[in-house]
Amino acid sequence: MEDTTYTKGIYTATIGVRALDDGQFQGLVSLTRDDGEAADATLYEVEATSENEEEALNEARALAHRILGEIEL
Repeated sequence: MEDTTYTKGIYTATIGVRALDDGQFQGLVSLTRDDGEAADATLYEVEATSENEEEALNEARALAHRILGEIEL
């Protein structure tokens, strides 16, 4: 499965899902800034857990859009 990425200017958000020990899933967003220097990634976690991977991925997608929407270029 290919990573889903969203870009705004020099920022790229990559979404993913992590399986938790209790059978739940958690959405993740890795945010990188490409300014010509070494890429630094910041990991954001969706606060709520989900019962399946698709829900967790949708939550991660929403978080990525919120994060990128708050960035001013």
